[in-house]
Amino acid sequence: MAAATESPSPQRSRTMAAVKSRDTGPELAMAAALRAAKVRFRRDVKSLPGRPDFVIPAARLVVFVHGCWWHAHPCPRGDRPAKTNAAYWEAKIDRNRRRDRRVARELRALGYSVWTVWECQLRKHGVPLRLIRAIERRSD
Repeated sequence: MAAATESPSPQRSRTMAAVKSRDTGPELAMAAALRAAKVRFRRDVKSLPGRPDFVIPAARLVVFVHGCWWHAHPCPRGDRPAKTNAAYWEAKIDRNRRRDRRVARELRALGYSVWTVWECQLRKHGVPLRLIRAIERRSD
């Protein structure tokens, strides 16, 4: 049984290094939907906590597009346990979730509305209509 602090194998590290952190399929789908709705946005704003995936300046709104597994969404994809080195990945995902909560608090303190759109939502339904409506309401 692997210890909680055991690092992934070199092969796993190479595989994980190849995982994109930006311009993922769900992010590109979100960008296309926002453009179609004629919403002006900025991507990966480094000056804000957590470097949000999308910032809609006119609405003071940020959107994070989360992968279900990486952020432990309670959907079938996000609820799958790791097959190897489970303790390591459980701790990693727990750190992701704690960071997500901290970043959301920091952004709210700066006056931003914080939205999370999940990978599975985008695949099944596209950008939530309530998000587009919130952007419109806050932009007025």
